[in-house]
Amino acid sequence: MRRVSERAVFLDRDGVVNENVVRDGRPYPPASLEQLVVGEQTSAALHALKTHGFRLLIVTNQPDVGRGTQTRAIVESLHEALSACLPLDSFYTCYHAHDGECECRKPRPGLILTAAAEHDLDLRRCFMIGDRWRDVEAGANAGVRVAFIDRGLDERRPAHPPDKTVHSLTEATAWILSSDSASVSGTSQEAHGC
Repeated sequence: MRRVSERAVFLDRDGVVNENVVRDGRPYPPASLEQLVVGEQTSAALHALKTHGFRLLIVTNQPDVGRGTQTRAIVESLHEALSACLPLDSFYTCYHAHDGECECRKPRPGLILTAAAEHDLDLRRCFMIGDRWRDVEAGANAGVRVAFIDRGLDERRPAHPPDKTVHSLTEATAWILSSDSASVSGTSQEAHGC
């Protein structure tokens, strides 16, 4: 039997790691590499988490693939671009449309549970950072602590209260690193830009 002891931070992709594309006041994922924008503080925040021993795992719904308005190849090219400039370990993606019945689509915890099994994670020592209600509920359903980046979007609020409400990835990172159960000694590492 393998020992389960690794820690991770699960990150939603759009609105957390890369910026959303906002149209008519609503957030959308980037439709191409040309629309992919990584926030200025993202690299520093992710390097800080990595330095403290966390695996960094993207868990993202990409229903446009299931609807036929986006291709899987473009989504994967976006993931390759993010991997090239950020210290990300793996991507877990649900490609099903909104009306699809699957266990991987957030708010269900399937993506997180799959990642936990593949990376030997102790979910009690893991965190989720998201900016939508589905992220908060997926994290709660998986039994991890959740930081909710409140962007003030005019949409459904999480049914489960997050463990921490913040306004940026930097704030979420600071909360995780200051949590008693997450405190480990780490060496300093210079942050790299994307």
